[in-house]
Order: sequence, then C-alpha cells, then structure tokens
Amino acid sequence: MFARLHSWAKAVGRDVFALTLAMRDPRVPWPAKALAAIVVAYALSPVDLIPDFIPVLGYLDDLILLPLGILLVVRMIPRPLMVDLRRQAAARLDEFQPRSTAAAVVIIALWFLMALGVALFATGMMVSAA
Repeated sequence: MFARLHSWAKAVGRDVFALTLAMRDPRVPWPAKALAAIVVAYALSPVDLIPDFIPVLGYLDDLILLPLGILLVVRMIPRPLMVDLRRQAAARLDEFQPRSTAAAVVIIALWFLMALGVALFATGMMVSAA
C-alpha cells in the first residue's frame, strides 16, 4: 500500500513539474497555461485553502483539489505534448528542485497584507473601545 501511495505522490510531483514546463512551452494553449499557473502556484504555496492542522479536512485539498486541478490542465494539453512534458519533467526532476522567486514574493506579500489587516483591525478595535 505504501509503495502505491509513494508512486502516486511521485507522479503528482512529476506532473506539477511538467505543468511548470507547460507554462513556458509555446505549443501549450494559453488557457491551459493560465490554469497550469494557478495549479502550480497552489501546489507550491505554503498557504492552503483548508489549513493542514484541521484534522482530516486539512488534507482534503491536497488529496482532492490538487489532483483534480492537475487532471483538468492535463486534459487541456494535447496528449502527445503532455507525454513529452512528462518525459522532460521525469528526466529533469532529479537534478532540479522547483522554486519560484515570483511565487515567494507573492506569498510573502499576502502574509504581510494579512498581518497588516489584522493589525489595523486590532488597532481599530482598540480605538473604538477607548
């Protein structure tokens, strides 16, 4: 059972990397590129729709939403092209750890804006209470 789960997780990782390659490939239709960007950003983001610390529900987005997003993008890309992208991803995955400076900047900016919003809300609450 663990071997199958490990194999599935490895395939998901390969497909996320393949979608990263698809975003830059001129042969991929632009709607697939746009959705691939959203799926990859979500896959690499430390911010989840449902936080992981919530028992059971926290992992549902990783187990259901991410594979569904990948499946949708894969269906939007012509089959021979997706086979090629998966082959490229499998060949390069061992030597390359995906990281995106732009995604990191967006995530840090979102955390900063949320912290600022909480601070302003708390300050507003303190001012109105006084």
